[in-house]
Amino acid sequence: MTPIAVLGSLNADLVIQMEQFPRPGETVIAQSFAQYSGGKGANQAVACGRLHAAVSMYGALGRDSFSSKLLQSLQESSVGTGDLLFCDDASTGMAHIWVDAGGENAIAIVPGANAHVAPSYIDAVLPKLREASWLLLQLEVPLATLGYLLRQLPADKPRVILDPAPAQPLDQLFTQRVWLITPNEHELHALTGLATATPAEINYACGKLRLETGVHAVLCKAGSRGAFLDDGLCFKNFPGHIVRSVDTTAAGDAFNGALAVALSEGRSLEEAIYLANAAGALCVMKPGAQQSLPWRDDLEAFIHH
Repeated sequence: MTPIAVLGSLNADLVIQMEQFPRPGETVIAQSFAQYSGGKGANQAVACGRLHAAVSMYGALGRDSFSSKLLQSLQESSVGTGDLLFCDDASTGMAHIWVDAGGENAIAIVPGANAHVAPSYIDAVLPKLREASWLLLQLEVPLATLGYLLRQLPADKPRVILDPAPAQPLDQLFTQRVWLITPNEHELHALTGLATATPAEINYACGKLRLETGVHAVLCKAGSRGAFLDDGLCFKNFPGHIVRSVDTTAAGDAFNGALAVALSEGRSLEEAIYLANAAGALCVMKPGAQQSLPWRDDLEAFIHH
């Protein structure tokens, strides 16, 4: 197994369960409230750690009560945390998450310390990032910092997997240095302006995104419809799993984490996508972000069931 690095956000997730989302100006009675450890970066690191990968987390936290819980979650999942930045003048990042009866979610993020992941921090941790074979990135830290990082990396290592969430223009990024980009169908639509309701539409949008960004391949995550891969040679669908969805929070992070772990074990991209689809399916069957991410034994049992 080769080492994985994750650079991205760490958030305290404040989750409200409700029957349906309120319309503008409407007040609804919610069913429950809970606090979980989250942030797309930390979620993906925990997803890797729970699948027994050699993984380290890079990002920033505030010096508050939320940070201790996030550290505990990472460390309990065997994620390296020795190079995290602690900010005296910013709170830990926070996500306010609404979840409806069908398991769909709506999220508002307060960046906090995540906004302090700056080029100076990249300079400090770059030697260790260069030692990784795989690097997972998302868009919850400043894009200018991610662009700086991509330009400082060696040409061939690590291979970069970019999760373009939350979806936003990628102009500031040196996307030619990205090996694989993994939008879901909504993010793919936002990035290309094209419809993504059908496989044919996803195929066309993936091709457009691949050509515009210069990445090696585009992998669209489509929930129960599985995943769609465009690597410039062919377009292929990898069927998903039909499961009872409780909460879709972190399903994409479970997918990306499992994908990186399988690739770090020397599996082919197609084999890795099969494992990633299973991890995403397992994740939506439980509430919360990091607490819903599957452990290796559970994933193996699900695959061989």
